[in-house]
Amino acid sequence: MKTLNNKYGKIYLIPSTLGDTDPMQVLPLSVKAIIGETDHYIVENEKSARRFIKSTCPEKAQNQLQIQVLNKYTPSEAIPGFLSPCLEGLNVGVISEAGCPGIADPGAEIAALAHEKDITTVPLVGPSSIFLALMASGMNGQSFAFNGYLPIDKTKRRQEIKKLEKRSADLDQSQIFIETPYRNDQLLADLSSTLKTNTRVCVACDITLPTEFIHTKPAGQWKKNTESLHKRPCIFIIHAR
Repeated sequence: MKTLNNKYGKIYLIPSTLGDTDPMQVLPLSVKAIIGETDHYIVENEKSARRFIKSTCPEKAQNQLQIQVLNKYTPSEAIPGFLSPCLEGLNVGVISEAGCPGIADPGAEIAALAHEKDITTVPLVGPSSIFLALMASGMNGQSFAFNGYLPIDKTKRRQEIKKLEKRSADLDQSQIFIETPYRNDQLLADLSSTLKTNTRVCVACDITLPTEFIHTKPAGQWKKNTESLHKRPCIFIIHAR
């Protein structure tokens, strides 16, 4: 069996906060320690990553940081070079825009490439909105699927909602998805009007923040919702009975 190269540095998958929260309220001290020791980073957004690093480890000099940006605009041919510090024996941290890198996040590409190059990947403990929402929802946590974004087109979105509802009923499986924050209210309206009235819907909004809102109730009851979800990060989960 091929073993990992101990001469290489490691890839640390570093969770970030889900909003404007003190990192030490949601992250263990081990994350602060790793950030304190790491100068090379692959991040989704440099500005927010620098702000997160500074809030987590204020004593760390920002001018020491070597940052590569990985997002949908990053040329694919540039990505292998992001792991060059590891090949030189230096550790590299991967930081998502929010939550856990590699979970619904481009950081997964770095982890995959690290495995190809026999570089150790180390996931660190921290908040994931997807899993925190599922934990609090009261829905099936043994069989679930994350479906990303639903279609923007209203007709196609309704068709997808019905398909996910059927899959949930057939497999006894929680179906998880997200939406662009400014379309949250529209999506919830579509869920409440498209799903069967007794299909359960969980809306988990502003998780870990002071404005946190997590409620699960039948789709029919969401028609009377008065909580504005506009421009608030939300996770939606459905489970058909």
